[in-house]
Amino acid sequence: MTAIHCTEIGCDGYYEDGWCNVCGSPQPAGASPASATTLLGTGVAETQWAPAGDDDSERSTRTGRTSSTQLATAALGSARTAATGGSRPTRRVGTSSTRLRGARLGAGLTTVPPAPVQDPLQAVMAVAEVPERKRFCPSCGAEVGRTRDGVPGRSAGFCPQCGNHFDFTPALNPGDVVGGQYEVVGCLAHGGLGWIYLARDRNVSGRWVVLKGLLNSGDPDAFAAAISERQFLAEVEHPLIVEIYNFVMHEGAGYTVMEFVGGRSLKQILQDRRDANAGVNSPLPVDQALAFVLEILPAFAYLHDVGLLFCDFKPDNVIQQGDSVKLIDLGGVRRIDDLASAIFGTVGYQAPEVPEVGPSVASDIYTIGRTLATLVLDFRGNTTTFVTSLPSVSDTPVFQSYDSFYRLLAKACAPDPADRFATVDELRAQVLGVLREVVATDRGPGSPALHSAASMLFEAPASDEAGHPLAWDQLPALKVDPGDPAASWLSGVNVSDPVQRLSALDEAPDDSVEVRLRRASTAIEAGRQDILSDTLAQMLADDPWEWRAAWLGGLAQLANGDPVAARASFNAVYGQVPGELAPKLALATACERSDEAEIAESLYVICARSDANYTAPAAFGLARIRSARGDLEGALHALDLVASTRSSYVDARMMRARLLALSTGDVARLSQALGSVQTVVLPPLQHAALRVDVLGSALEAVVTHGPVQGVQLDGVPAHEPELRDALEGALRQLASLTEDHDSRIALVDRAHEVRRWTTW
Repeated sequence: MTAIHCTEIGCDGYYEDGWCNVCGSPQPAGASPASATTLLGTGVAETQWAPAGDDDSERSTRTGRTSSTQLATAALGSARTAATGGSRPTRRVGTSSTRLRGARLGAGLTTVPPAPVQDPLQAVMAVAEVPERKRFCPSCGAEVGRTRDGVPGRSAGFCPQCGNHFDFTPALNPGDVVGGQYEVVGCLAHGGLGWIYLARDRNVSGRWVVLKGLLNSGDPDAFAAAISERQFLAEVEHPLIVEIYNFVMHEGAGYTVMEFVGGRSLKQILQDRRDANAGVNSPLPVDQALAFVLEILPAFAYLHDVGLLFCDFKPDNVIQQGDSVKLIDLGGVRRIDDLASAIFGTVGYQAPEVPEVGPSVASDIYTIGRTLATLVLDFRGNTTTFVTSLPSVSDTPVFQSYDSFYRLLAKACAPDPADRFATVDELRAQVLGVLREVVATDRGPGSPALHSAASMLFEAPASDEAGHPLAWDQLPALKVDPGDPAASWLSGVNVSDPVQRLSALDEAPDDSVEVRLRRASTAIEAGRQDILSDTLAQMLADDPWEWRAAWLGGLAQLANGDPVAARASFNAVYGQVPGELAPKLALATACERSDEAEIAESLYVICARSDANYTAPAAFGLARIRSARGDLEGALHALDLVASTRSSYVDARMMRARLLALSTGDVARLSQALGSVQTVVLPPLQHAALRVDVLGSALEAVVTHGPVQGVQLDGVPAHEPELRDALEGALRQLASLTEDHDSRIALVDRAHEVRRWTTW
C-alpha cells in the first residue's frame, strides 16, 4: 500500500483509512503521493509513476537513463539472503530502537509527558454517589439533597423550591445486563447529563465499553439531549473523537454505548498537578497547553464540516491516553441549523452571545479559547470576575512572557463573535505559529532558530539589511490564495512596469480579493495613492475584517515615510494573525523607524529565534538597536546569529568587525575585529579599508598605553614598531586599490607619517 503524507501544517503523519494517523485530519479528495514508493520484500523500491514520455530533454546525455532504479544497488533483505545462500527469513527482524517513533503531541516542536493508559477496573468508583455540592434541581437549578441540621442530604426527593422530583441514584448496578449484551461493572463518573458506567461487551470478546445514561430521568431537557446525542453520534466517525458503538434501551431508559478511553482528562491532569503542589494551583506550561489544543482541533474541524457544533467544550472533555488525545462527552452536540433544541454549556466557557442567539462555530471557538486560558492561568475568577473576559496583561505574567499567546486568546475569546477566528482551520494555523514562538522563547535569550517554517499566508523575507531598517518592499510578501477565482489569471500578470501592470489588472476577468490586493501593492509601487486608497476602501467596505488591507495600508505608510501610522496598521494585523512572524517583523521595522526601540527589540528577538528565515533580518535590527544604545556585547551576539549559509553572512561579519573596530583603546577587541572576517572573502578594497582602521586604532592605543603582550592583530604583535610597519603596508595597499587620485595621495602621505624611522 502506498503511504500518503498528511497535508496539514506541521504534521508528519500519513493517511490511513481516510484519516491522518497523527493529527486526525481527513484525507483531501484526490490526495496522492508526490513521489511515493512501495517497499517490496525484495529490498527494491518500485516506483509508482511511469515516465511521461521519451523526451530526450528528460534523459542523461550519456546513458539515456532517467531513473535511479536502473543503477546498481547493494543487496539487502531477501535479495541478500538469496545471494549469500542463507535460509530465507519469514519476516524482517525488529529493532529495540525507538528513535523513529515520534510523539504525536507537540507537532514535533515540544514534548508533552504521556499519560498512563488506565486499567478500566481501577477507574470504577468505589462509592457511586453525587457529592452534595453538585446536587441541583434539574428544573430550577436550586440546591437540593444537602445536609441540614446534621442530617445527610437525600439523593432522591423533591425540590423545596419548585417541587419537581430529583434522583441522583445510579439506575444500573453491577451485574445488570443492558440490551442483552453489555454487562455492567460499575460507575465511572457522573456529570451534568448523566451517569457513565463501565461494562463488558459479551458479544465482542468481552471488550470494555462505556454506557452513558441520564443523571435524572425526570429532566425533559436531559432526556432530549440523550436522544439528540444518539442521533448525532451515529454520524460521527473520527479518530480523535470517542467512537460510538451502539444505542440500547433498558427498563425504559436509553444508553449510549461507546469505546472506553483509559487515560486522564485535562481537568484531572490539572488536579494531579495541584495535588502534587500541596493544593496550590499549578497550571500547565504554555507549550503543553497549546500542544493539547492543537492536537484536538482537527476533531472540531471535522464536526463543523459535517454541520455539527460541540457547544460545551472544557478541560473535562479531552482525555490524554499515552501520547494521544480524544474528544469525549458529546452530550451537548447539536446541528448548526438547529434552532429549537435545548442548549447546554458551562459558565466560564460558554460564549456570552449563546443565550441570546444560540451556538455557532464562533461560540465553539470561544470555548476552545477559554479552555486554553484555563489550562495556563491560575484562573480563579473564570466564572465570576472574568466570566466573559481575560485578566489584564499587566496582572498576568504569562501574558507578559508570551505576547503572541495573549493575542491568540484575545481573538479567540473576543466578546463579539465576528471578531473571533472564522474557522477552526484558521485558528489551528495560528496556534501552531504561537506554539513555535513559545517553544523558541522557552529555549532562553539569544537562542537561534532551529529550523524554518512555511507560512500559509506570507512568503519568507526576501532581503536582509545590515545598515538600516527594511524598506516596505523588502518585507515579506503576501501569498496568493490558490482558492481565489483569479489566482491562475494573476500568475500570468508578469509586467515589470507598475503603471503598465495597473492597466493589465484593469482587464481582470474577476475583481476578486486577490486582484484588489495586487492592484493595491502595484499602486504603492507606482506612487498612485488615489488608486491605493480606493482599492483598500472597497476591500474594507466588503469585509471590515480583511486584515490584508491593513497590511498593505501599513506598507504604503512605510513607503510614504509615516512609520507611526504604519505601526498602528501592522499592530492591527498582528492581532488578527498572532502566530505569523511577518507582522511582527513589519511592526519591529516601523517601531525602529519611529523611536520605539524597546518594542522593536522585543519583536526582533521573537523573529530571530522562531524561524531561520527571519533570523538574519531580525539579527541586523537587533545589532543596530543595541549598538545605538552602547550595548556592544548584545550587538555582537545578535550578529553571531546569522548563519554562514545565509547570503548576508559576509555583511554580518563585516558589521561585527566594524563595531569592534570602534572599540578604540581596547587592543583585544581590535584583534577580534580582524578575526571576525577571517572566514569570509571580502572585496579587496573593503578588506584593506578595514585593516587600515583596525591597525590605526591599535597603533594609537599602543602609543598611548604601551604594548599589549600576547595579543596579535592579523599576525602582527601589539607592539609599536610592528604595528607601524603593518599599518604602513595597509595604507599603501589601500592607496593602490583607490581610484580617486586625491584620496590615493592622501593615503600615501599618511603611510609616510606612520612609517617607522630607522637610524643608520
